[in-house]
Amino acid sequence: QLNATASNDVSAIQKIRDMGGLELVMPAAFADMGDCNSAEYQGRTVVEFPLTGVSITLPTGLAGDFNAMTFSEQIPGPTLRVTQGDVVKMTLTVPDGEPTPHGNDMHASQVTAVPTFGAVQPGTSKTYCYIAQVPGVYKYHCSGVN
Repeated sequence: QLNATASNDVSAIQKIRDMGGLELVMPAAFADMGDCNSAEYQGRTVVEFPLTGVSITLPTGLAGDFNAMTFSEQIPGPTLRVTQGDVVKMTLTVPDGEPTPHGNDMHASQVTAVPTFGAVQPGTSKTYCYIAQVPGVYKYHCSGVN
């Protein structure tokens, strides 16, 4: 086994050569993202994930307040649970009067947030769908500044 640290260990390099070298494989980045009525999604379970992009002020309990961009007024945002093969249908709504655009970058989607998704302006919504193909635990975060 090798770790990510630099190594001058000639025997490790030789072991890699003896194994025939390394092949680094990356899953299809980025996944296709069409409209949510894609024929590819037919017959699959669709898990809807509505989020609201809202800025709130939180008391820190120490010194002053903390201004936070949230998903549905939560930090961290709501947890989405799906089964591999399900269709994730994410809709982000930013209410009128919100001072800042919001966005959503879901790493599990293998869809680039910008320009595919990008900023959602106050008073609007955006929806995108993708198939949950890769098992695991993934973060999502705001990407509203393009």
